[in-house]
Amino acid sequence: MTLPQLDYLIIAAHPDDAEIGSGGAILSLKAHGAAVGVLDLTNGEPTPHGSPEIRERETNAATKVLGLDWRGNLGLPNRALVADLDARKQIAGMIRQLRPRVLITHYWEDAHPDHVAASALVDASRFWAKLSKTDMPGVPHYPTKILYFPSMHLPQHLKPSFVLDITAFHGTKLDALRCYHSQFIAGRSTEPPTLFDDVTTRARYFGWTIGTSYGEPFLCREEVGLRDLQHLS
Repeated sequence: MTLPQLDYLIIAAHPDDAEIGSGGAILSLKAHGAAVGVLDLTNGEPTPHGSPEIRERETNAATKVLGLDWRGNLGLPNRALVADLDARKQIAGMIRQLRPRVLITHYWEDAHPDHVAASALVDASRFWAKLSKTDMPGVPHYPTKILYFPSMHLPQHLKPSFVLDITAFHGTKLDALRCYHSQFIAGRSTEPPTLFDDVTTRARYFGWTIGTSYGEPFLCREEVGLRDLQHLS
């Protein structure tokens, strides 16, 4: 099967991670005409109120809200994600076929071992994707940047490389998160602060740092360049 050519590929440990960490960025990129996809590494199950079938339906609904050009799942083991050579090869093969210019994934420090493993896998897979003498599918490809979003399992005061204004997209990001009823609504208290309150509070804080209503923070190990200064916040 021929895969689409993407501008941006978000690689996340579980379905819903891309929405939490970069849902606003995805919507912003789509609004500007970019081709955007998500590669989930596991199905995220088992969870207390979910099942593989439920999570798949929720993921499909969230994908429609985000307007993604492509979404895939490698089916690696949830709760036991390991940055091993087999997983690296599978991810690198997807990068070679989808050919994104930029990768977006988990920040390398987190309390969730799957998030840490996913971050390490993306780092290694980016390099492997450019190898020439290999049996991996596709042709050599090297994304220009990896951007990292913080997850919610490790409260910390980050100093982002940059903050993206998502004011116009925050409401729709929450709509995408609400698709994951089994994860964020079922069995949870409706008394504030809910998960949606937490997401909004963090977005409000990072928006405040750049003088906007809502923002998403990103980190990058490499320098991030600007083409001009006219839209600097």
